Amino acid sequence: MFHTGPRNLITDVAGLRVGNAANAKLKSGVTTVICDEPAVAGVQILGGAPGTRETDLLEPHNSIHAIHAVVLSGGSAFGLDAASGVQAALRERGMGVEVGGFRVPIVPAAILFDLRNGGDKDWGRYPPYRDLGYEAAQAAAIDFALGTAGAGAGALSSGLKGGLGSASTMLDSGVTIGALAAVNPTGSVTVAGTRHFWAAPFEIGDEFGGLGYPHPMPDGARKILLKFRDKHAAEQAETGANTTIAVIATDAVLTKAAAKRLAISAHDGFVRAIWPTHTPADGDLVFALATGKSGIELGPNDAIDLYAAAGATMARAISRGVFAATPAEGDLFPVWSSR
Repeated sequence: MFHTGPRNLITDVAGLRVGNAANAKLKSGVTTVICDEPAVAGVQILGGAPGTRETDLLEPHNSIHAIHAVVLSGGSAFGLDAASGVQAALRERGMGVEVGGFRVPIVPAAILFDLRNGGDKDWGRYPPYRDLGYEAAQAAAIDFALGTAGAGAGALSSGLKGGLGSASTMLDSGVTIGALAAVNPTGSVTVAGTRHFWAAPFEIGDEFGGLGYPHPMPDGARKILLKFRDKHAAEQAETGANTTIAVIATDAVLTKAAAKRLAISAHDGFVRAIWPTHTPADGDLVFALATGKSGIELGPNDAIDLYAAAGATMARAISRGVFAATPAEGDLFPVWSSR
């Protein structure tokens, strides 16, 4: 039987720390995952409207094999500045790839769209995301907040506030896997407007309410599966105004190609937790990190368990992000706990 790590956070994977920074007036923020030592990394993008930085170098055929941090940010394309702030913080610590006598921190990033969420985006000449990225890097720790925090501070889903979620799973092989997600999808994470999460079969304990599936299934559930129509989602989708961006991580020893396969498998968690997902209006993306801290190289059977756990753990992280969201002044949508 699978069980969570001690924190049920991505930081149960040895060698990782997470930092959040947000601006309540802006209704936006930044989350960064800092690697204590460079980690093997990969990425898979399946959404139709991605916004990214330094993702090409993560492809298995390219030369950089390990990175120093990843960034998840609000702010649409403006939020890509957050990686510069994280990069600055890591450079101050002497972290980075040595190139011609200089150290260059490698910090891939992805953004979600949270501009139309009721926050004040009148920031003047330059957006605040570089400073928020620096602040998030300085705050990186083993424990961190979920829900309305970091990159999830201004996130929305279909009719509910989104948020930042995380989860972990400890496998029989001795390997730990963890997920982190900034949940801002076009689709819904709950069944036909109920309190029940689509990801209910993967829940461990009552980590997002323990409600299971509704019984009997509401009449509206079948209609939604066949033809999704939601006025809130339609408004957001007009401008590609969504995206769930995430990180899947493990302490197993993986090649760069295997890390990409891990990112691909973690997208199964999107499918299990959000309906619909990977739409033209979403920039859905998963970064994968392998710290190798366990020293375990997986055989074929254990590798299949790892990839299966990637999807299940991601589904749980997504649900926990919405479950943990808290209300704030000026919100457009209610939080799950008020439903």
